Amino acid sequence: MASAFANSTAHETYRATAKAGVSRYDSMHELLTRMLPFYVVAMAAVLAMGFGVTGAAWAALVLASGMVLMSAFYYNPTIMAARQPGIIDWAEDMAFTGLFLASAVLLAAHVTDVTLTA
Repeated sequence: MASAFANSTAHETYRATAKAGVSRYDSMHELLTRMLPFYVVAMAAVLAMGFGVTGAAWAALVLASGMVLMSAFYYNPTIMAARQPGIIDWAEDMAFTGLFLASAVLLAAHVTDVTLTA
C-alpha cells in the first residue's frame, strides 16, 4: 500500500505541474487540498499497520478495498476521462489498482488468519 500511495503521489505531482490545466483535476490546488490530506491519513493507516497497532489491519483492509472500488467506479470514469490520459497515466492507474488489489487480498488473509503456504 505504501508503494501505491508513493507512486500515486508522484503521478499526481506530475499531473499538477507538467500537465497543469489539462483538466480541472490537474492543478497544484487540487493536489494540496484534496489529494495530499487524504494521502497523509492513508499513510498513517499504513504506518499503524506496520507498527502492529490493534485494528490497523482491518482499517488497512477497508482502505485497500475502498481504493480498488474508488479506482474502478470513480477515478477511471470521472477523473481519467477528463484528463486525456496517456501511457504514463494508464500505467500508473494499473499499478495503483493492482497494488491495492494485492494488498486487499493479503490483508484479508492476514485478518482471517489464512496462511498462504503450500
